[in-house]
Amino acid sequence: MQQRLCTNTRQISFRLSKQRIMTSDIQYIKRSTESIFDIASDVIQMLRQAGETVGIAESLTAGGIMAAITSVPGASAAFRGGIVSYATPLKQLLLNVDADLIAREGVIHSDVATQMAKGVRKITTFNDSPTTWGIGTTGVAGPTPQDEKPVGTVFIGLASPDGSQSWGPFLFPGSREQVREATVMEALSRLREALAARQNRGSEENQAKI
Repeated sequence: MQQRLCTNTRQISFRLSKQRIMTSDIQYIKRSTESIFDIASDVIQMLRQAGETVGIAESLTAGGIMAAITSVPGASAAFRGGIVSYATPLKQLLLNVDADLIAREGVIHSDVATQMAKGVRKITTFNDSPTTWGIGTTGVAGPTPQDEKPVGTVFIGLASPDGSQSWGPFLFPGSREQVREATVMEALSRLREALAARQNRGSEENQAKI
């Protein structure tokens, strides 16, 4: 009971402190227990405070990241839209993933995730207002391997005006649904970390100009 009370107190303190601090002071803090909604809420708050937007390209998660993002009130101020490119040809046609890359490596590859992230930034841009962030996910949820990759293999890509990066291969254990859920949580966590890092860099640059 005492441990649970301490955990709840830390969570409440974290929420209240985030409301009091300025955008430039936001730092990524790992909580002892988090849900997907907790992380998605942080992402939306940070995007809104920074005046930034996100587009999402999903494969194995089949819209799970978009569902998590849009479950947060006020998400429309930051979420532009996305693509569920479950079929391989859609990755090429809609997200401009390189066909030679797919032929050479298959779709379960870090560069595919990165190109998906870049592609979704482009297609969700409108009115001369570029989408700030793009997320791409590709992997094997199961129940059988794909492209000689075992079940649970996942790559996550992230694109922004600063460039692009990818993470993986993750090897998430469990059932098909558990792999997909782990991917959603990891993708949102990576975006949250990137948002915090970008905002902290901006704060440091502003202080240097003073």
